[in-house]
Amino acid sequence: MPDNLRHDSDVWRIFRIMAEFVEGFETLEKTRNAVTIWGSSRIREDDVLYKKALETGKLLAKKGYSVITGGGPGIMEAANRGAMLAKGDSIGVNIELPHEQKPNRYIRKLISCRYFFTRKVMFVKYAKGFIIFPGGFGTLDEFAETMTLIQTERIHRFPVVLVGREYWNGLAAWIKKYLLSNGYIDGKDLKIFSIVDEPQDTVRCIEKFYGK
Repeated sequence: MPDNLRHDSDVWRIFRIMAEFVEGFETLEKTRNAVTIWGSSRIREDDVLYKKALETGKLLAKKGYSVITGGGPGIMEAANRGAMLAKGDSIGVNIELPHEQKPNRYIRKLISCRYFFTRKVMFVKYAKGFIIFPGGFGTLDEFAETMTLIQTERIHRFPVVLVGREYWNGLAAWIKKYLLSNGYIDGKDLKIFSIVDEPQDTVRCIEKFYGK
């Protein structure tokens, strides 16, 4: 690497981005049958959603799936914790933020990213399914990008399961009322995702998709 490069230069950033991709690919290249789980980092341990995420991680691990999360607290911690309790492969792809997000303690393999877009590639590249719990802007962003990638066939189609009818039904109704009725999407696009409430149904959607 040239000695005269400033660490804040655009060229230096390219090297940093490349390094993140290399580290991520090397860490995850042997990962098989992974399911990515997203959701709020603000969910507490006594919340019913935390318990459902924990049970989901546990069920997936027992079925032989690796569990990938954003590596932080809340839903991410619960899913990693469930996978670890079931002695499964528990993976975290953490993001470096101004207000530091510390990785949770239930991760066997940890990747740390500075850039959101490199992190998203790690979530998608090795996944055979996405499970999305209620969350904030970050969760909605991940849901929208996943829908776009599948709709435009930039990635292979796989099951996208939304957990929590009370949270997601309003958005689904809005999508039908405004996006579908105005022709912004096709009817088949609504079949990309499913909405369930219970961990068993979440895993069943993934198993059904792959004919198990």
